[in-house]
Amino acid sequence: MDRLEVMRLFTRVVERRSFTQAARDLAVPRSTATQVIQQLEDRLGARLLQRTTRTVRPTLDGEAYYRRCMSILDDIENAEGAFRGANPRGLLRVEVQGTLARHFLLPALPQFFERYRDIEIAMSESDRWVDVVREGVDCVLRYGALPDSDLVARTVTTLRRITCAAPAYLERHGVPSHPDDMTNHRAVGIRSLTTGSLTPFEFTCDGQTRRMDVASFFSVTGTESFRDGVLLGLGLAQMPVFHIERDLAEGRLVQVLPEFPPLSMPVSVLYPTSRQLSPRVRLFIDWVVQRFDAPQFKDQLG
Repeated sequence: MDRLEVMRLFTRVVERRSFTQAARDLAVPRSTATQVIQQLEDRLGARLLQRTTRTVRPTLDGEAYYRRCMSILDDIENAEGAFRGANPRGLLRVEVQGTLARHFLLPALPQFFERYRDIEIAMSESDRWVDVVREGVDCVLRYGALPDSDLVARTVTTLRRITCAAPAYLERHGVPSHPDDMTNHRAVGIRSLTTGSLTPFEFTCDGQTRRMDVASFFSVTGTESFRDGVLLGLGLAQMPVFHIERDLAEGRLVQVLPEFPPLSMPVSVLYPTSRQLSPRVRLFIDWVVQRFDAPQFKDQLG
């Protein structure tokens, strides 16, 4: 194998976490794959992979070499693609908040793969803040305010939010008619995995944004548990419309304080400043923008 083929094999082993699967993907014998990687480690004088009976993981040197390989291979893909007009190909590593993925992206993936047959997507679901460089992630889709970072952030849309509660909660505690009434209410809290702090309530009052903390006896970090807590009548919450549209339509949740709406929250795509976007990443980001611009989502956007 020449050096570029060795790089492709090495990156595939890292992504697949398996010599067997990487060898199968690239149509080479497993014994050849093992031998080639061993020769690579000998030539570099560094251990790149930690091998166990069940999996293969990159060492710190392996992670660094993997990032350099990906940069080189992406540059080659860019150069060749510009001349041959070929469709993008390869593995795309994406980190997405689960509710966004299930509602906006997953339903259209069959059409995506029908059009782009040479792209693979490895999608991880998480609300945590991801180290995209260390973890080898190409881009991240996030909902809400973003902490300061070295990542490039592109806002793709904003999502409309409302204040809501379960009918059982409102029967017990009454319906607030003004943000001042929130001192007599409790909230289901959503806690940031990055900072550990509770997200305050926001209200638009006379053209100004008013933020306030509401007493919370139950708080979570996950969006599904957040919704479940509100449905169980544990408190008021401010949530994106797309996540609870059916609950509102079927009466499981009720909007309150519609005259004082919270601010819409951005949805952003993030990627490293140090990494040139490959054609497949640019294509995916453009596709995400188109998905959020689809007519069926119009009432859910801010």
